[in-house]
Parts: sequence; C-alpha cells; structure tokens
Amino acid sequence: MAENTAGGRSRLKLGKRPGSELEQRELTLGFVPLTDCAPLVVASELGLFADERLDVTLSREPSWANIRDKVMMGALDGAQMLAGMPVASQLGITAVRRPLVAALSLGLGGNAITLSRRLFARMQEVSGDELAQRPRTADALRQVIGADRDVGAPPLTFAVVYPVSSHNYELRYWLAAAGIDPDRDIRIVVIPPPQMVARLRAGEIDGFCVGEPWNSLAVQGGHGHIAITSDQLWRHKPEKVLGATQEWADRHPHTLRALVRAIMRAGEWLDDPAHRGEAAALLARPEYVGIKQPLLDLPLHGELVFDPGAAPVAQPDFNVFHRYAAMFPWRSHALWFELQLYRWGQVEAAHDLEAIAAAAYRPEYYREAAEALGWACPLIDYKPEGLHAGEWQLAQATPESLLMGADAFYDGSRFDPQDPVGYLESFAIAQHRVLLDTLRHLNRPRSSRAARMVDSAGEGTS
Repeated sequence: MAENTAGGRSRLKLGKRPGSELEQRELTLGFVPLTDCAPLVVASELGLFADERLDVTLSREPSWANIRDKVMMGALDGAQMLAGMPVASQLGITAVRRPLVAALSLGLGGNAITLSRRLFARMQEVSGDELAQRPRTADALRQVIGADRDVGAPPLTFAVVYPVSSHNYELRYWLAAAGIDPDRDIRIVVIPPPQMVARLRAGEIDGFCVGEPWNSLAVQGGHGHIAITSDQLWRHKPEKVLGATQEWADRHPHTLRALVRAIMRAGEWLDDPAHRGEAAALLARPEYVGIKQPLLDLPLHGELVFDPGAAPVAQPDFNVFHRYAAMFPWRSHALWFELQLYRWGQVEAAHDLEAIAAAAYRPEYYREAAEALGWACPLIDYKPEGLHAGEWQLAQATPESLLMGADAFYDGSRFDPQDPVGYLESFAIAQHRVLLDTLRHLNRPRSSRAARMVDSAGEGTS
C-alpha cells in the first residue's frame, strides 16, 4: 500500500496522486506550544503535507481560547485541540454555538500536575516519606488544606489550561481520589500553558496541570515538583485531537482526508525512537515551542525529572503518537470526556450521550487512511477502560488483531461505555446539575453494533 521515498518516508500508492480532488489546498492550522503539537510540526517540516498536495501554514496561538474562537470564526481551518473541545461544542456549552468534530487523535499522555516548592515542602512536613513514593497521592495535600481551613487561611489556587480540558479533569480526579472536593476545598483558575511557570514562580498559584514541556521547565528552574503524570493517573490516556468545525469538515471531505493521512504518517515517524531527538530539535525552534532542546529531549525519550536537582526517572510511553492505535479517535474517549462535564456540573441538561459522542468524534477518516497505509485498525468505536495493567490485543481489528497499551486508572476504577450513568454514580465527590435518573432514562442500553462488539474488544495481560 505504500513505498519508501529517498528520505525514508512512506508515500501513498492510491492509484492517482492525491490533490486533484482537493476542495482547498492552502490551509492554516493552529497549535499551542506544547510537546504534543509534534505531529503537526513533523507533517509540515518533513513534507508530509506537501506529499498530499497541501500548502499548510502552522499558526502558533497563545491559548486554547484563541484556538476555539479562531476555528469557530473561520480564521483557522483546523487546529490541535483539547480532546474535550468537540464534545463541549456538540453539547452546546461553548460561547459560540458552532459544533466541532475530531477527525483524529494526536496522541496519548504528555501532561503532569506540578506543585510549588512551598506547597510541596508543607506536604513533606505532614507526610513523612509518603511523597518519596510514586505515583504521589494527594493525601498530604488534604492535610495541608485542612490545616489552612482550621486557621481561616484562603484556599490554595491551582491552574488548568481550559475549563473543558483533560488537565482540569486530571487535576480533579487526583484531588477527589484523596477526598478533596475541587469545587469547595481549593480554587481553580484558567491560565494559558506558556504562562504557567511564571505564575507559579510569582506565587500567584500553588500548582498547575499542564502539558510538557512546562512541568519540566518549572522543575529545572527550581520552582516546582511534579506530583503525578497523566499516564500515572490513567495509562495511555487520550490528550489532543485534530479538530475543525463540522461545517468545514462536511464541505472539505477530501482535504480533511489528506490532512489525516499526512498527520498519521507523522505520528508513525515520531514513534520511531531514532527520530525523537530530531523531533525535539524541531520543537525547540522559536516558531514552535521555543525552549531549549534538552527540556524536550527527556520526556520525548521517556524520562522525567520530578524534583529540582534529582536524577531523571524512566517514564516509558510518556508521549505516544502512533503505537497502540494512539491516533484513533475512540468514541468511548469522547463519552468519557462527556461524563466529566456531567460529573463536574458543566452541563445543565440531559442528552443522548452516545449521539453526542458520535457527532463529536469521527473515526471514519482514520479507518480510510489506515486502509490506504496498510495499518491494522479497530473495527469498533467504543472500548472499556481500566481493565488492563499491561499490553493487550484488540481482537476486533482489521486485517489482524492490534496491540494496545495498558489502560489502568490510578484509583483502580473501570469505565464501561455501555453503562455511562453507572460510571457517574461510582464517584463519591461530584457536582451533578442533572438528575442521574433522568440521564439514565434517556440513555437506556441499546443493542447497537458498537455496544455488542465492545464486550469482546480483546484479551489482555495484567
């Protein structure tokens, strides 16, 4: 299905060269300076967009709000997006009511929760040797919060990058697992990723959840300690997506297919360990992430420094771009994000959950490109999470079974996409604004093909 070019990259053999049917050749795609913008950067710098007859300009944006507004208003044709953005738009809770779709996942993992040195020192005082263990729990933080409450001190302030970001839900998940109510016991503010370290250094916030390289920058500067990574919270969790408005996607199907093919090939290139150093060098350039290459090298090579002055710690699969079907836009992932919006009171009305997930995430583009590239591809759209502590085989794939990564949750919980309301009911700390009985009545189990297939999604090792 593909042949190698002189540069070692695969070139599609599609019968005719792509390009003659493109509705639009010149495109502008937005990104935020983070390590996981790498698939867009690689597709541009290695000529993979050009292979598809696309002329793509990458636009560095300062915040996720900029990404949202520019895509919705047509100033950007598409963008690296937070995984929850298309879901929130389909639920109609965005400022501009224009639905977004995710045509592709851009990878797994890549985030961490970082605490200020002052807060970490206070936690050490009450925890003994507990913080030497990994993953670090928020139990000591709960004690600090209780002590502050007893003396009438103001709540601690933590930052996330956007209200419907995975970062917001990761921080909340970690806190709630220790009995901390993120809506009552602390204060959460929104700060763009590039500003996080400066705000931490200035003492304006006590911690944050953000993607790399901003956690590593805080540790290297002596301003913070990494408490836990997103992969420790949920192994191989979904992170960013390639997003566009639903209207643009419907009007430019061939162009979107070409984008997906190019970015999927970039993801495959990125997951070759021999290419990670080159990727770090590209990202270090000022027009992309714009920080020193060594800070990008470590996490891209599966290592992380958790504490100032400490040695790097192995973090295999900290960033996964291609392996384990990392770029497949699972509708079960969309459903998980949808449930986080319900859990934390961001949705006021009951919806057909499966319909929202199906509208937001569009795996048909991945499947078509995977067939052209000769990749194994999932046959199902939904899969349970939290069942596997190690690698496992997805049986429902074509043309052969597919190796998948661990999917265990930090607290040992499980997510069954056939019982979404039951998942919501399993959490002791939540801020529901919708009666769960109403949500359950609207989302009774169905005998859909996706629901039937998910029961036999695969076999795993634990």
